[in-house]
Amino acid sequence: MKIAIFNGSPRKVNTAAMVQAFSEGAKAAGHEVEEYHVGKMKIAGCLGCEYCHTKGEGTCVQKDDFEKLLPAYKEADMVVFASPIYYFTMTAQMQAAIQRVYCIGKPLKAKKAALLLSAASPGSHEGSITQFKAYMAYANIEVAGIITASGEENKSDAKMNEIKEFAKGL
Repeated sequence: MKIAIFNGSPRKVNTAAMVQAFSEGAKAAGHEVEEYHVGKMKIAGCLGCEYCHTKGEGTCVQKDDFEKLLPAYKEADMVVFASPIYYFTMTAQMQAAIQRVYCIGKPLKAKKAALLLSAASPGSHEGSITQFKAYMAYANIEVAGIITASGEENKSDAKMNEIKEFAKGL
């Protein structure tokens, strides 16, 4: 299975460890994994201009780093969104990377998706989880799993092992 991981962290924080654990587990199970550092990319939000659905034939009028992600959205069998929580939601960079998929409607081949969220405080994941579930329902993509970590849990071997085992079981 071809897995695309979209890492929304703009810096190396706990999300990086979660992504690494997932990647190790998925590779150990024989999956092909590509990571995209969305948090370090320059991706503008969707303009809602409809160029992509009128003149653009599925391409966005904006020319930025989203063009590097589009092939993954088209070719991945599974998409994984990983993000720290900033003010009760995924990072702005991750939000833009998700919203810009509007140009093609949804990931084209993906049948499964997962969400990895890291937060300093417990109870701050719910907004992102709700958004993710709604988007996957719209895209008709199975939610394979959602893993959250808060506070000290972010650094725990137990949490990293949970993520590895989850990825191995895909």
